[in-house]
Amino acid sequence: MTSMDAHFGRPNLLRNKDIRRRGADPLPLLLAQLLLRAGRPTVIDRTTSRPWASALFEGQRHTIWLRFSGAEAQKQKDRLLAGLDDAEWTLPGHFVADIAVDGEGVADQDVWVRLSALTIRDW
Repeated sequence: MTSMDAHFGRPNLLRNKDIRRRGADPLPLLLAQLLLRAGRPTVIDRTTSRPWASALFEGQRHTIWLRFSGAEAQKQKDRLLAGLDDAEWTLPGHFVADIAVDGEGVADQDVWVRLSALTIRDW
């Protein structure tokens, strides 16, 4: 037979926080800052995100496709990429651990670039 302490109730239990939903998704803020950095008209063609974790950190790996059109397309792309590695990003509860160019080119008179970014939850 099992006994139970009557004074040990639910309020006395320690609970772990849900690790799946800590903080907001950093991608929308990162996209907004990338668009401000590139200038108008820049189009986000698509994005993908997937969870990422190491022994000490958790975050997300993002792939971002941007398209630039018009007479200033190449200048916009160059403006975006100039100093991208050293750029400061404002992502409450997160930081950008890595951002890099995965590909770039020209298609149908538009200039495009594919970026890869790793955002980490800032404990």
